[in-house]
Amino acid sequence: MSTRRKFLHSAALGSFGLFLTKKLTAAPLSDTVTGKAVVISTWDTGLAANKGAWEVLGRNGSALDAVEAGVKVTESSINCCVGLGANPDRDGHVTLDACIMDHQFNCGSVAFLERIKHPISVARRVMEKTPHVMLVGEGAQQFAVAEGFPLESPDLSDDAKKAYEQWLKKSEYKPVINIENTKGGGQHDGGGHGPSVPAHLPNGDWNHDTIGMVAMDAAGNLSGSCTTSGMGFKMRGRLGDSPIIGAGLFVDNEIGAVTATGQGEDVIRICGSHTVVEYMRQGMSPEAACKAAVERIVRIKKEKVKDIQVAFIALNKKGEAGSYAIQKGFTYAIKNNNEERMVEVKSYF
Repeated sequence: MSTRRKFLHSAALGSFGLFLTKKLTAAPLSDTVTGKAVVISTWDTGLAANKGAWEVLGRNGSALDAVEAGVKVTESSINCCVGLGANPDRDGHVTLDACIMDHQFNCGSVAFLERIKHPISVARRVMEKTPHVMLVGEGAQQFAVAEGFPLESPDLSDDAKKAYEQWLKKSEYKPVINIENTKGGGQHDGGGHGPSVPAHLPNGDWNHDTIGMVAMDAAGNLSGSCTTSGMGFKMRGRLGDSPIIGAGLFVDNEIGAVTATGQGEDVIRICGSHTVVEYMRQGMSPEAACKAAVERIVRIKKEKVKDIQVAFIALNKKGEAGSYAIQKGFTYAIKNNNEERMVEVKSYF
């Protein structure tokens, strides 16, 4: 009986292994996309970020170098959205989160990082120089300083200081979809990302507290990055999806790369970016895969879904891009050898 059980167990494992082999060999091959470099990133801020990424991709550099260079452009901007110029938490401190992932499943992340200008670069150092995936808080800052990153001033930017002083008058946390799209920022949507633009707001002067980027280089390799200041006036210690591999960002070089934006808590609930990649593995287009993930969140949130925004952008191994959002108004930026433009995204509502 024992021998028979062992035989059946071995046979089952062998069949499962054969199934996996068939699935893996059916995946797209990198040589089918050689030379088709492309980068996409969230929101209007992605236009400038894509230019930074293209300085790498345009000279046949790696997607990993490109997605780091691209979002550093946004981190360097002084505004109420991304980087040290962003709106603080409710105790008046700016905390930053970021993650990065390459085509070989190498990944690095930092969270609750203070006084460091480029968290995305610290995340890459975590990936390349430590046995870990994520460092947080004081430990992440200690690591950054040890790696030569200077400590910046803890003072708030002028815009963030004004926004914080205004918020302190009532000290209420009532997330409102799209409020940060008005000039000067405002209270963020509760997810660590910039939400969509409501119909009554102009399509300009948007402020978003995250940028997510995915790219494919001329060799056909994929990488992605995500960096954020998190939700404005959040509880001290709050963490969204942006630095979480599989939630805010995921890369599978056989299938595609995805990043998320919107209410981070709800992206985390479904391991959003990983879920979109798995839908693409089943043969869905990038847009259809993003739509399927959004619809899963809609089913979970039920009537509460009208109060949140979530969107995904995806790039598959063929170099095809797609996106889908809960609320209308979300856009992403795309750049390749032939075009550079903003894309208006389809939405559930």
